[in-house]
Amino acid sequence: MSEIQKIPIGSLGYDFVASQYIPKGKNEYYLRNIQNRNGIHYRKLSAYEIEVLVRNSNSSDDWNNVLVSDAFDPELVKNCKFFGLVRIGKLESLYLSFHDIRLPVGLYNSTIISCDFGDNVVVDNVNYMTHYIVGNEVIIVNVNEIAVSDHAKFGNGIIKDGEDESVRIWLEVCNENAGRSVIPFNGMLPGDAWLWSRYRDDEVLMGKFKEFTQKKFDNKRGYYGKIGDRTVIKNSRIIKDVWIGNDAYIKGANKLKNLTINSSPEEKSQIGEGVELVNGIIGFGCRIFYGVKAVRFILASNSQLKYGARLINSYLGNNSTISCCEVLNSLIFPAHEQHHNNSFLCAALIMGQSNIAAGATLGSNHNSRGADGELIAARGFWPGLCVSLKHNSKFATFSLVAKSDYPYELNIPIPFSLISNDVSNDKLVVMPAYWFMYNLYALARNMVKYADRDKRTEKLQLIEYDYLAPDSVNEIFDSLELLKKITGIAFAKRNNQELSDKEIYITGEKLLEEKNSTVDELEIVAEGFENSRRKTVVEKVLPAYGIFKELITYYGISQLADFAIEHKINSWEKFIQTLPFRAKRGPWLNAGSQLLPQSSVDLLIRQIHSGKIKSWDDVHHSYQKNGDVYKDQKLQHAFASLLEINKLNARKFDKKSFRSLLDQALSTREWMTKAIYDSRAKDFHNDFRKMVYDTKQQMDKVLGKLDENSFILNQQDEFRQFKKKVNILLRFFKL
Repeated sequence: MSEIQKIPIGSLGYDFVASQYIPKGKNEYYLRNIQNRNGIHYRKLSAYEIEVLVRNSNSSDDWNNVLVSDAFDPELVKNCKFFGLVRIGKLESLYLSFHDIRLPVGLYNSTIISCDFGDNVVVDNVNYMTHYIVGNEVIIVNVNEIAVSDHAKFGNGIIKDGEDESVRIWLEVCNENAGRSVIPFNGMLPGDAWLWSRYRDDEVLMGKFKEFTQKKFDNKRGYYGKIGDRTVIKNSRIIKDVWIGNDAYIKGANKLKNLTINSSPEEKSQIGEGVELVNGIIGFGCRIFYGVKAVRFILASNSQLKYGARLINSYLGNNSTISCCEVLNSLIFPAHEQHHNNSFLCAALIMGQSNIAAGATLGSNHNSRGADGELIAARGFWPGLCVSLKHNSKFATFSLVAKSDYPYELNIPIPFSLISNDVSNDKLVVMPAYWFMYNLYALARNMVKYADRDKRTEKLQLIEYDYLAPDSVNEIFDSLELLKKITGIAFAKRNNQELSDKEIYITGEKLLEEKNSTVDELEIVAEGFENSRRKTVVEKVLPAYGIFKELITYYGISQLADFAIEHKINSWEKFIQTLPFRAKRGPWLNAGSQLLPQSSVDLLIRQIHSGKIKSWDDVHHSYQKNGDVYKDQKLQHAFASLLEINKLNARKFDKKSFRSLLDQALSTREWMTKAIYDSRAKDFHNDFRKMVYDTKQQMDKVLGKLDENSFILNQQDEFRQFKKKVNILLRFFKL
């Protein structure tokens, strides 16, 4: 049977909402009248105005239902068909100019059904426009269809009156089997998606999140679409059930359906040519261009999709870019870069400050009996060119994965590591502290770069960009214990000794603490890093161990120095009184790139259970409160870490020990600053780098002079500032 229905023309533009969904005493326009807040006083047309409109080839099913403002000019409406209640604001003899288009104000060559217009709009050659509220100075030209249904949800995962639960939209993040699905909503933060997707065994929490989402929006039918002030839409095909903010720019889009497009004068969003977007939320200041396809997605503020990218069942965090590639079923925290051709990311939790290279294939379910594998990468994840990784795999903070096809699942617990697949010797190789030994320039530069790119105007979640923070430092502590153990095992094996677990640990610790060169001669093998029978060899253990210990001391001292200077503490006695000696180094979690103590997350969940936290706004307020105290919490963690790594307590932490720790931290910062310079200098001294330049002058013109590198100069200045802080403390505390 044909789905095309024949309905009397007189009802076109009316009965938008079925009568059973209209409250008693209301008409079908009651929600529309609430939504329209432009303040325009509309009136009926005069006989003269109707005459002019008819003369200009306009028609209406009932001219009494075409209402206008007092500043309406009927000469600026030509060749339009009106159905239902249409309300038109001021029309003046002006033209609107945007980029290289200049169009006269007015309504031309369009079919308009039950819409409201603000002042001085341009609507030209819109084949079908129905049930929209349009702001002031909006330009809409050459569009096939702009329409809204009575049950429009604008990308939010809610259900309307009379709808079945089966129509609700879910995002199937982190796992293709939908076991970690979340309900999308406008304003969803990375931390929200993380909480919802991780704590799946907490049924009360899951129910609360669903309740929060449903009650965040009205379930009544009959909401109109919105096109905000100064928005420009041109040369596009289908726009259905889309809510569009102010100052947005849409050009050449193929299909936009069931979306919220957030945009403002400060953070303008743009959608470009060939784009097809369905069931999504687009944050403020986003850019989506050139053939992008996205279905069931959230794009957080100031992020970009470009050049044919595919984003499906995924959440992309703030300040991120995806181009030319495919991302499926993933939850990606802020500051993610994946802008090279033919990379593939599937069923993953990527926890921010990440960069995925060309040809990378991250996540394969071919080694599973079902599509139910996952990949988890802590922040700072950098897989190299053509890296292939299998589900399930897990990586510590700031992991660099060298180019290779990794045939087995990986679990890399040591941060700042280079992971390599030694195919010729059939072994996995892990080098801890790689970044600090060989490429500190890149690590430090990216920390600064990501912070500079954070263009959010509303920072509900405080994002941590420093590579030395509670999450990475806790992993360093765990790694030190692991390095002691595997070093002791390797030593015992080489010497054919049978030692207890305690003896193994003591042996490894003694070798590493004494910086015994014997460690460099050992083949140190780790268990549980790879799901295979081949060896996992851990290299450079001795220098890595020393670097890790230095980093913890530097982390602690740098936080204490900042604290003392900021609070103008000018004596040792005052300093000692303010230090948090009772602080413990507890577990921390990365909740959407905001680092939270495990205890804070537990408290948040308990308050949701108890009903103290009753909405997503309350959850977001909790993030903000944690952000407000993060500096103090980080200080406590840093101080506890400093005492632990140096085996100090309140009694032993005296002037002498503090002076020694200051000297150590200053020395560490000095070698870090030098390492930043040296790692970049290699690019200027390597003959294979220099061979493409005819002269040094040509090289300097192309690359810039090494000694004028702005980032290196900035790091050198920061070292001088740190040294100045240390000297101030030495003077104030009379050390």
